[in-house]
Amino acid sequence: MSSIASNPPHGGTLINRIVSPEQHQDFLSKAESLPRVTLDERAFSDLVMIAIGGFSPINGFMAQDDYNTVVTDMRMADGTPWAVPVTLSVDETTANALKEGDLVRLDDTTGRFVGVLELTEKYTYDKVKEATHVYRTDEDKHPGVKVVYDQGPINLAGPVWLLERDPHALFPAYQIDPAASRAMFAEKGWKTVVGFQTRNPIHRAHEYIQKCALEIVDGLFLHPLVGATKSDDIPADVRMRCYEIMLEHYYPQDRVILAINPSAMRYAGPREAIFHALIRKNYGCTHFIVGRDHAGVGDYYGTYDAQYIFDEFQPGELGITPLKFEHAFYCTRTSTMATSKTSPSSPEERIHLSGTKVREMLRRGELPPPEFSRPEVAAELIRAMRVAQAV
Repeated sequence: MSSIASNPPHGGTLINRIVSPEQHQDFLSKAESLPRVTLDERAFSDLVMIAIGGFSPINGFMAQDDYNTVVTDMRMADGTPWAVPVTLSVDETTANALKEGDLVRLDDTTGRFVGVLELTEKYTYDKVKEATHVYRTDEDKHPGVKVVYDQGPINLAGPVWLLERDPHALFPAYQIDPAASRAMFAEKGWKTVVGFQTRNPIHRAHEYIQKCALEIVDGLFLHPLVGATKSDDIPADVRMRCYEIMLEHYYPQDRVILAINPSAMRYAGPREAIFHALIRKNYGCTHFIVGRDHAGVGDYYGTYDAQYIFDEFQPGELGITPLKFEHAFYCTRTSTMATSKTSPSSPEERIHLSGTKVREMLRRGELPPPEFSRPEVAAELIRAMRVAQAV
């Protein structure tokens, strides 16, 4: 059995920017003499995603020509589709201390040496332009726009190296990087694999569309995001426990792989749907589920804008097939999960609950109803909320 999954990575080659043992020693010997830049949580997760190939074909923080065309046209300078800038922004004092051609030491927020940037370029950029193109708003109330406005005015560009691929502190068993996921798909004989992205706990609507997708593909790659999210999102450890519960009781275990996505949320709605699809392509997926308001926040995006944006690319151009699902609900007339495509019900016979509404219910100590959440998952969510409130 081949160890290579059937769907090639974006750009054709799976990037690997994790240092060799020899490079590791070389960088360590230079560590104290290199100029330093500290990465925040999102920049560190971007470094990791670049290094493991999750952002293939990107091998570093974006140069100005790639940045400009990604912001305006959703393509890199060579025409390769890409929807969200991947940049390292710093203040002027930090930038002025660096020279193009330098090796730059990258530290995490604790001061630990985690990577190296081969600095090829420094450039300024238009924050409002990035916000309005990528996030479709210039309001700093939008969490993604606020990140852009709060970061430094100068981008550092160049290839990067990750010093070590450390096991995830909370989920080492689910740290399955793109090369490994591809090998697992091949070992299982999966020719078609559908990826699923979420930052919320799994609920019945998620379960419904995942199982609909499983009817037409060989395997399901459950890939919840565990990087930086908003402070009011459900914590990653709670979300992962909910998935474990669901897989134990309600899914065919030989047709599902659960793994973590270490990248950070941008809350860029339609643009991020493309971004998430290409990431899953790099993990080996052939299909990607796009549901209601994918990666949205507040009322910034239309309900199905994240589906419409895929039509802006030629068929096959992205190299991964979007599976577009209507907003699922519990239908009291048919006593099952459904969408407007399959249910004859009236609006009054449809039970809709969003992740936001569930968070509000949990904060009030209310158990989500069985029409929205499996009872074991609801119990876990209320238990976790009580623990959090007691701290």
